[in-house]
Amino acid sequence: MTAGSQQQDVLDWTNASWERLGSSPDLRARAGEMAQKLAGEIGAGRLPFLALPFMAGLEQELAALESGFLKGFEHMLLLGIGGSALGARALQKAFAPGQDLPGHRGKSLWIMDNVDAATLEAHLDRLPADKTLVYVVSKSGDTIETIGQYFLVKDWLKRAQPTAWKDHLLLNTDENKGYLREEATAFGIRTLPVPDNLGGRYSAISAVGLVPAAFLGMDWRGLVRGFSSVAAPLTDPKLDAASLAAHPSFEFAVWAKALMDAGYCELITFFYIPAWSSFADWFAQLWAESLGKDGMGSQPLPAVGATDQHSVNQMFLDGPRNKACLFVERATGPAGLPFPKDMPAIFDYLQGKRFGELLPAEALGTRMALTQSQVPLVCLRLGADDAAAAGKMMALFGAATLLTGWLMGINPVDQPAVELGKRLAKARLGASGLAGEKAQLSAFTTGGRDERGF
Repeated sequence: MTAGSQQQDVLDWTNASWERLGSSPDLRARAGEMAQKLAGEIGAGRLPFLALPFMAGLEQELAALESGFLKGFEHMLLLGIGGSALGARALQKAFAPGQDLPGHRGKSLWIMDNVDAATLEAHLDRLPADKTLVYVVSKSGDTIETIGQYFLVKDWLKRAQPTAWKDHLLLNTDENKGYLREEATAFGIRTLPVPDNLGGRYSAISAVGLVPAAFLGMDWRGLVRGFSSVAAPLTDPKLDAASLAAHPSFEFAVWAKALMDAGYCELITFFYIPAWSSFADWFAQLWAESLGKDGMGSQPLPAVGATDQHSVNQMFLDGPRNKACLFVERATGPAGLPFPKDMPAIFDYLQGKRFGELLPAEALGTRMALTQSQVPLVCLRLGADDAAAAGKMMALFGAATLLTGWLMGINPVDQPAVELGKRLAKARLGASGLAGEKAQLSAFTTGGRDERGF
């Protein structure tokens, strides 16, 4: 991790290929319309992820938790899926990487974001219940994957800590309704509320992501500060067409929508900050779940440099010309160890250099190769890879996703198609009602099958 650099964070549009994006002037002309819509939605309280109306109170709660309650645990077991987990994982990988390194002795965050029975059992077999805090994250309070885990983990805690089990739980859920809220009321379990209108994929800069960050000792205040510095101009009551047009999130939204209009239906997110690679997965959910509507959208393709230069980059460079690229790198990285002097002659070009010079060279080579292969590319170059920079990046991507959806004419804060799969899963497990879904299941599983051994 680099020390806090004073270099500026920049978006490099040099290779954005605007000349091939014919709809961009018309999209830019909609800045006034978008500014008015932003003001209306924020005023109605429908965009808390940008306005952060809950943050003052949450900062006080986090400070109290950080100085007291959280100190009593060595492990946090997070139960959550999708947006309830991806932000926390990205932050842990970026700013508390010691857990993944040999000899780790500090606090540990374990994230259960799937319903794999063997993995859950392994965690419960090996975690010391007396030193573990279970953080359960579900806005609705009845997410089947998370609640299924909760039932089993709650039983584990009750057996291991029969009188203190509830003191090892922290629930992040709706303030007034849902099963987890009922549990909290019935047993006096500690809770933090999920604000109204705060969807999971937009929730990383809330208790969802900030509680794990505080537990692991991250600079969560810097994260909030960076996020707010980018989001604040968009929530200013005086926001007008000119101000929005000058904001990088709107320029990115214009670019993204113009790309779709020109037939670029895949967006590569190439992260050349290895510790930040999980942010590519966080962005993928944000972009896909927000914009995949009504037959529209662009498919996010997470990639990590330099790893994916040797896996999928061949497709990016020489496959269908339907891809654009968001490139994320840092202006300055760690110097790294010096190369030894006794290397073979064919590696003389490395003499006098350090290992940290390799990744920037790889990044430049990949960026140039992509542009020479006619891949429209925007590069986000961060002056530092600290928490404030991460917060700025997350605000930029969140706001750009929202604005892209509005330019597309869709609702970027719902996910109607996802709900069908959830209902069908519940029907398969025998949930009451859901007669239509059960009929669909029967037809799907017993109809004419074409199954062949191999």
